[in-house]
Amino acid sequence: MTRKRLEGRLRKKLNRRFGEAVNVTVEGKIVRVSGTLSCWDDIIEACSMCVTRIPGVHVVNDIILEGADIPRMRIPGFTDHALEGRTPDVLIIGGGISGSSIARELGRWKVDVLLAEKEADLALQASGRNDGEVHPGVDLGRGTLKQRYVVRGNRMFDKVCKELDVPFRRCGQYVGFTGKAALPVVRLYVWHRKYICGIKDTRIISGRELKKREPKLNPRFQFAMYNPSAGCVCPYGLTIAYAENAAENGAQISLNTAVLDMELQNGRIKAVKTNRGTVYPKLVINAAGVFAEDVAAMAQDRFYSIHPRRGTNSILDKKAGSLVKSISSIKTLAKNTSHTKGGGILHTVHHNLLVGPDAVETYEKENFATNQSSVDAVFKKQKQTAEELSEKDIITYFTGVRAATFEEDFIIGRGRRTRNLIHCAGIQSPGLTTAPAVAEDVAKLAVHMLGGEGKIERNTEFSPVRKGIPRVRELPLKERDRLIRENPDYGIIVCRCEEISKGEIIDALKSPIPVPTVDGIKKRVRPGMGRCQGGFCMPLVTQIISEYTGKAIEDVKKSGEDGVISFGRTKEVQP
Repeated sequence: MTRKRLEGRLRKKLNRRFGEAVNVTVEGKIVRVSGTLSCWDDIIEACSMCVTRIPGVHVVNDIILEGADIPRMRIPGFTDHALEGRTPDVLIIGGGISGSSIARELGRWKVDVLLAEKEADLALQASGRNDGEVHPGVDLGRGTLKQRYVVRGNRMFDKVCKELDVPFRRCGQYVGFTGKAALPVVRLYVWHRKYICGIKDTRIISGRELKKREPKLNPRFQFAMYNPSAGCVCPYGLTIAYAENAAENGAQISLNTAVLDMELQNGRIKAVKTNRGTVYPKLVINAAGVFAEDVAAMAQDRFYSIHPRRGTNSILDKKAGSLVKSISSIKTLAKNTSHTKGGGILHTVHHNLLVGPDAVETYEKENFATNQSSVDAVFKKQKQTAEELSEKDIITYFTGVRAATFEEDFIIGRGRRTRNLIHCAGIQSPGLTTAPAVAEDVAKLAVHMLGGEGKIERNTEFSPVRKGIPRVRELPLKERDRLIRENPDYGIIVCRCEEISKGEIIDALKSPIPVPTVDGIKKRVRPGMGRCQGGFCMPLVTQIISEYTGKAIEDVKKSGEDGVISFGRTKEVQP
C-alpha cells in the first residue's frame, strides 16, 4: 500500500470518529497522530485505530491532552561528578529486568559496561511491580516478538534460576471454562497453539481431573486448558540477582543516576548527560521501560510511542495459600479488549497468593497509587475462579505501570536514525519470561556493533553463578544449626512473620549491590513481607542498618532520599 493511500484511509477513519480534532501523517515507517483531545482514553483509541500491522510500522502519539498537567520524570534530588568523563563501551539505561539481564549477558565478553538506573534501587518500577508469572505463551499470537521470545525464554528459566540461586517453581497454569459448549473452540485453539505456535505442552483436562488437582477452584468448571510449563519467580529477586551477577563479572551498576540529555554528532550519540556527570559511551542500550520513548527522543530516534498501563495486584496472607497451588483463572469466550493476560490467582514462590492484575490506561508513568476500584474489580472477577477468595486475607497490594506500545509488541533492535543505539522497548508482560532470551540477543547485537571498532574477545573469567544469601528458614535443621554455630547472628530472628535473621540482613548489606535502606533489605531478604508488613521488625532493621553503616538512625531511609522514617530523637539518652 502506498504512503498516500494508507494516510488517506487512516485519516478517513479518524475523521468519522473525531472530526477535525485529530490528524495523521505517514512518514516512512512512522504513523504520526497529532491534534488535541480532552480525554486520555480517546487518545488511546485514536492511536490504536492507526495501528496497521505492517511489519516495522509504528504509531507515534503527538496528540496533546487538553487541560492535563502530565508529570515529568522523577529524578534524584542531587548532583555529583561520580561518573564524569566515564567512557564505557556500553551504557545501559534502565535497571529493570531487561537492563539487568543484558548487563549480565554482556559480561560474557570483555566489554566495559555501565548500567544507569535513576531510582535508589533496582526493579522499583514495572520489574518489581508484577505478578512474577513465567508465562507459557499460550495466549500470544504467532509472529510477534513476544511470542517468539516467550517460548525460548520460558525454557531457559530452570538453568538461569539455578545459576543465579533464585527460587523458581513450575506450578502450572489452569484456565477454567464453565460451559461445555466452548469445548470444540478450545480444542481447535489448543491444536493451533501446540502445532502452529510451538506451545507444545498445551492440553485440555477434564473438570473431574481439575478438581483432583485444585479442589477449591470453581466447582462449575467443566474443563480447563493446562500448561505445566508455567511457573513463578520473585520478579525483583531475579532482577537483583541478574544485576549482582553482572557486577561480579565487572559491570558498574550506578543507582540514583538519571539520564537527562544527549549530545549527538554525525548520527551517533557522543555524550550522555546524567545528574552524576557526563558519560561518553561507544554504544547505548535503551532499556528505560515507560521512559524508553523519552530516551529515544533524546537520541533523535523516536519512531514509537509508549502508552502506560496500570495493573493492580493484591497479596494474601500465607494462610490462604492452600486455596490455589498453581496459577489459575477463569476464561469466557467474550472478546477480550482489556489488553491484559486477564489476571488470575498465583501461588507465589514464597507461598502467598497473589491476585490480579487489572489493566487501566493512564498518562501518569509513575503513579503507583492503588485504587479501591481496582482491588474490587480484580476480586470480583477472581472469585469466579475460586469462590472462597476473600479480601480479608489481603496483607498488602501494589500497582505497576507497564510500558506498552500501540502495536502491543516489543521493539528490539538497532536505532533507525542513530547508529550507536539499541532499543529494548515496549517490554510489558511477558517481559519477565522473555528476559533471558532477549538479553542473549541484545548482548550479541551489542558485541557485533562494537566489533566494528575492533575484535571483542570472550571473557574467559566470566562466571554465570551467583551465590545468594542463605535462606535460613528453609534449611534442614542440622544445616541451620551449623550455620548458627559459625555465625550466631543467623540465630537472632528479626522478622517473626518471615523468620528472617540478623545474619541475613547483614549479608544483604554486604552484597555486590548493597542498598542500605529498609526497602532495599526487604526486597533482598524479606523482613517486613509478612502479615504485619514490618510493624514489628522495621525498627530493628533500621537499627541494624544504622549500626552496620555507621549512619545516625534518623539518616536511615525507608527507600530513596525522600523516604524519611525518623526525624530525630524525642528524648535525650541518659548517660
